[in-house]
Amino acid sequence: MRMKTDEVKHAEREHWGKPLDGIRVLAAEQMQALPYATQLMAHLGADVVKVEHPEHGESGRGANPKLVDTDGREVGATYLRNNLGKKSIGIDLKSDAGRELFLDLVPHFDIVAENFRPGTMGRLGLGYDEISKQDPSVIYLSVSGFGHDPETPYYDWPAYAPIPEAMAGFYEAIRKSDEAPPVLVAGALGDIGSAMFAVIGTLAALRHRERTGLGQQVDICMYDSMIAMADMVPFMASMGVPSFQQGGGGYGIIAGFKASDGYFIIEVIREHQFEKLAEIVGRQDWLKDERLATRASWSEQLETLIRPAIETWARDMTKLEAAHALASNGVAAGPSNTADDLRRDPHVETRNMLIEVPRPDGGDPLLVVGNPVKLSKVAEGPVRRFPSLGHDTDELLRQLLDLDDTAIAELRQAGVVCR
Repeated sequence: MRMKTDEVKHAEREHWGKPLDGIRVLAAEQMQALPYATQLMAHLGADVVKVEHPEHGESGRGANPKLVDTDGREVGATYLRNNLGKKSIGIDLKSDAGRELFLDLVPHFDIVAENFRPGTMGRLGLGYDEISKQDPSVIYLSVSGFGHDPETPYYDWPAYAPIPEAMAGFYEAIRKSDEAPPVLVAGALGDIGSAMFAVIGTLAALRHRERTGLGQQVDICMYDSMIAMADMVPFMASMGVPSFQQGGGGYGIIAGFKASDGYFIIEVIREHQFEKLAEIVGRQDWLKDERLATRASWSEQLETLIRPAIETWARDMTKLEAAHALASNGVAAGPSNTADDLRRDPHVETRNMLIEVPRPDGGDPLLVVGNPVKLSKVAEGPVRRFPSLGHDTDELLRQLLDLDDTAIAELRQAGVVCR
């Protein structure tokens, strides 16, 4: 059988369309957790409309660093990397007319999504109870720090990603004694992890609606999400291991090692892997050394015996060469990459995991992460740039609510929608 060409495969994928084609999302969203989730839905074909304040937009626009958009407004990094492929409508939800507009839009959408503090949308008359009365088939996605159950003691706490990450145990697991927890903001695990659960929950609710015709609230809590992702912390404690330690914590070798241009990471947690490691770095004597007879002892002897030998072996190699020498022989290893490494990585290019977005103010393109969900019958892209504030307001009001120019002008004059 002849293999199909890439061009034929791509044409077939475009013909099949995307899995969320026809699904419409109305998102009163800000910052990253929900915007990343709805951006992923947009990658999968959903039509996503952001609802932003008509004057200053959502809070992600105020993040640093900033650039100047085509409309002359400053727009921040958090917004730039979480809103590809969306439309923006500017509505003041604190005004009576703005709330009425929002409610009028609801029946035109499958999903209403929000990530304000619990109770905020309810106080505006736009919570799940009100929306479900407007349209019982609507799926209402809520993402918050601690969920919508008022019984939780953290119900009204604000939360950025490091807070639920810390509460779930990520930082204590790697904290050195007598030092502060190593808070790391590098892609906001708390946001992206919660976003993934938000998409999973929404897809499950859509499937449920197919069978029943009914929508429901999907309540995603960042703290819950981080507990799920830090599952080893409570589980290992229940097994009698209260914390992890650098170098593997008694389970083997899990550490970074220096090469000529940076560091590479190794994980060796089984005896046959240790045998392979010893062979690769030319230290078969380790296999007869009583000081390295157990997994726990590999961790204990990391700095005294193992690190010096591995770093001597790797000193004339790049981190990628060292990782390749290990991985190609069955030892799990990889380079500790910088942004430049990712930009040059052939895997990243092959998998289309960095999307070049032209800068509205000139200069090198912005690099926004691509869609990690790869489907054999779904084509990648095309990806639209992030929307300017309220860019689609007039079009959506005309198209969905049949408002004429006079009605839109009156709303604009009253400050209900973008000027």
